[in-house]
Amino acid sequence: METKNYSSDSGFILLGLSSNPQLQKPLFAIFLIMYLVTVVGNVLIILAIHSDPRLHTPMYFFLSNLSFMDICFTTVTVPKMLVNLLSETKAISFLGCLVQMYFFMACGNTDSYLLASMAIDQLVAICHPFHYNRVMNPRRCLLMLLGSCTISHLHSLLRVLLMSHLSFCASHVIKHFFCDTQPVLKLSCSDTSSSQIVVMTETLAVIATPFLCILFSYLRIIVTVLRIPSAAGKWKAFSTCSSHLTVVALFYGSITYVYFRPLSMYSVVKDRVATVMYTVVTPMLNPFIYSLRNKDMKRGLRKLRDRIHS
Repeated sequence: METKNYSSDSGFILLGLSSNPQLQKPLFAIFLIMYLVTVVGNVLIILAIHSDPRLHTPMYFFLSNLSFMDICFTTVTVPKMLVNLLSETKAISFLGCLVQMYFFMACGNTDSYLLASMAIDQLVAICHPFHYNRVMNPRRCLLMLLGSCTISHLHSLLRVLLMSHLSFCASHVIKHFFCDTQPVLKLSCSDTSSSQIVVMTETLAVIATPFLCILFSYLRIIVTVLRIPSAAGKWKAFSTCSSHLTVVALFYGSITYVYFRPLSMYSVVKDRVATVMYTVVTPMLNPFIYSLRNKDMKRGLRKLRDRIHS
């Protein structure tokens, strides 16, 4: 029997979050609002940081780039999902699927490396305050940013090249709202065992490296803070890390659930929920997490508001 290769003929169909027709418009309204909040919130963070000279520090340099990357991260998936919620075809070409997969992984991994860079900044500020300006100089911060982007894009390129050589014969319906690795691998009629080993190994290396960096940084921070004699001093040191730790927990918690499981344990519904958490919810919450408990950011946002109104 002749096997039809859907990857080159008709592309894929993105099933979306739900196939229930009655839920399409409510889901469209919910995710449109979430997307607009994400874009506006992160743009305000970027503008506030760049308009206030007192926020021109390494931490806020990384935060402004994290906000920019969050906008790109959600823009890779959410607009296409919104279009599909109001469309009957929900189609995406094979090339479009690979492009979406590439930028999704590139932006997501850059996010994780920026979070690691921010953890290193916290480590130097708390554990080595007298050497902070020398260690976290502008040149080193720029190199950390460029390194984050380079590693992430090379990782994405490898993954997409692996996917481009697979054949898709049994079905062309992706049970997800975007082209992610596991749902697409599920459709392949090629032998994906070697691809899965490469993907799991390489993903473990790329994602675990910034996570271990964050873990090591906070272990050093905890040891240093516990040596501070006063309770007020300990609380002040820990409170400076609370926003970053919250974002790290949200981001890595959902990513670990989605990507560090064998393909045989893949669950459509649970995977969608976890993916929505780190692709839509976390980028939307980041501006609130970093501004509500941060006096410097509040001051910067007030200054930006006053400048807009004047």
